[in-house]
Amino acid sequence: MLSIGDKAPEFKLNDQDGKTVALKDFKGKKLVIYFYPKDQTPGCIKEACSFRDNIEAYTKNGISVLGVSIDGEKSHQNFISKQELNFPLLADVEKKMVNSYEVWGEKSMYGRKYMGTFRKTFLVNEAGIIDKIYDKVSVATHAEDVLKDWGHS
Repeated sequence: MLSIGDKAPEFKLNDQDGKTVALKDFKGKKLVIYFYPKDQTPGCIKEACSFRDNIEAYTKNGISVLGVSIDGEKSHQNFISKQELNFPLLADVEKKMVNSYEVWGEKSMYGRKYMGTFRKTFLVNEAGIIDKIYDKVSVATHAEDVLKDWGHS
């Protein structure tokens, strides 16, 4: 189980444009990695738009934001275009990152069990260490909550 103080698991995935993004690209920078279940679903739209609307505060404070789901690049392109997102979305179609960050597992909706991505966020500091893990996320205010926790508003 990943915990605060652990080294963030390495990753190397394509973003929505097919550009490779890796944890090492953020060495010396603060990074928010938020995992979400599916492009263009109500909760995921609210969460993504929360980050979109606060991205200036993140950038001003030297914090990068990455959204991650198992959707492909084309789906991410459509999501970004439709919601006017201003940060990268990583396409974890082979489920490597969701497994290494332990956010893939059995979920239940309306009594039906299925495998899916848990909505979970990791704050990774400049040294690549996990500073905070959000197991419970309020989608509408999540971006503001993260900024406050990192001492910015």
